[in-house]
Amino acid sequence: MEQVLEPIFDAVIARNPGEAEFHQAVREVFESLGPVVKRHPEYLEMKMLERICEPERQIIFRVPWMDDKGEVHINRGFRVEFNSALGPYKGGLRFHPSVYLGVIKFLGFEQIFKNSLTGLPIGGGKGGSDFDPRGKSDAEVMRFCQSFMTELYRHLGEYTDVPAGDIGVGGREIGFMFGQYKRITNRYESGVLTGKGIGWGGSLVRTEATGYGTVVFANEMLKTRGESFDGKRVMVSGSGNVAIYAAEKAAQLGASVIGFSDSSGYVVDEGGIDLDLLKQIKEVERGRVSDYVDRRSSAVLGKEGTSIWDVPVDVALPCATQNELNGDQAASLVKNGVKVVAEGANMPTTPEGIQIFQSAGVLYGPGKAANAGGVATSALEMQQNASRDSWTFEYTEERLTNIMKAIHENCAETAESYGAPGDYVVGANIAGFEKVASAIQAFGLV
Repeated sequence: MEQVLEPIFDAVIARNPGEAEFHQAVREVFESLGPVVKRHPEYLEMKMLERICEPERQIIFRVPWMDDKGEVHINRGFRVEFNSALGPYKGGLRFHPSVYLGVIKFLGFEQIFKNSLTGLPIGGGKGGSDFDPRGKSDAEVMRFCQSFMTELYRHLGEYTDVPAGDIGVGGREIGFMFGQYKRITNRYESGVLTGKGIGWGGSLVRTEATGYGTVVFANEMLKTRGESFDGKRVMVSGSGNVAIYAAEKAAQLGASVIGFSDSSGYVVDEGGIDLDLLKQIKEVERGRVSDYVDRRSSAVLGKEGTSIWDVPVDVALPCATQNELNGDQAASLVKNGVKVVAEGANMPTTPEGIQIFQSAGVLYGPGKAANAGGVATSALEMQQNASRDSWTFEYTEERLTNIMKAIHENCAETAESYGAPGDYVVGANIAGFEKVASAIQAFGLV
């Protein structure tokens, strides 16, 4: 980090104690911005970095709900509306026991730059709750979502803040929340939430978008070395929407996807993942990796004491959660010949892991660039809602593909212009920051 930025970073730490993930996200961006503040010293004079690190609004609220046995539970809800310089706050809602303010702030901070990179008019925000939907009945999830939205609705609007899904929040949860929003407001404001069902304002490709986009970005990285996904061995961590559809797109491009994971372990399937079986178990039955192994003869559970990243592959797609891929695991991937790492999750690689990949010459695509396809397609869903229109799958996927190619080109060209060719971290951070900073500067002191 440039010396001139260190006191600003130290002040962020002091101002936000105990929020390790947020600190990590800010440091990663600051480490790229030294050349920017040298070229634009006015950003320091205008306190641009301090302004971009301070959320415009932080909302924390109580969420009471009752389970099927009549027992009352209290969870905590969050919405961090981080930056609206480019448009209404846009970012998902995460329901997971690990959620606390620091996680939501890290996700919201990343979202500022990710949304900027899409080129679409959306600002950065994030939200969620420490509620765990796993193991809950549909009725319990509905009651929680209705209680959550009863408080959150007053902060939302298609020109104000437009949430989507994230970990623990899929079509079921979005449906319950949208129904409560509609009930409270007496408005069918379809543009206030994205990730909706196709029959009631949703967009085709939204389910597939983050995973598809990650693979498109990775394929563009491979092209810089005259390669493609054809014939590559691919490992995908996670088994939610992002992982499933990253695996699907990689297979469509000729890759052999040989594994996936969840919180209970990982699977290696040398016959290539059976995507129909995986979708049945995860999307319909909400099952575990062991259920897949029980029904697929070529699949085995990962050995105890090993990691999914110990399996030799050409392409690694971490699509689970933050800091899932550490330095030791990165070294194992490098040793086994990995060529590309593209992040489908948000900040899944630790700083040590990133350093190992870059030092070894591995093509590394950070999440704020590589997984921007999800929020980009959410913005396309907003466009369709605003125009009362509905696009075909093929047209929407073409839009998504073009956006991801443009993000890759922008990151590569920006890195080159700042003397860091091939460094997608530098390219993504600077390209995302410069667009937001320019807009903040234009608005004056607000």
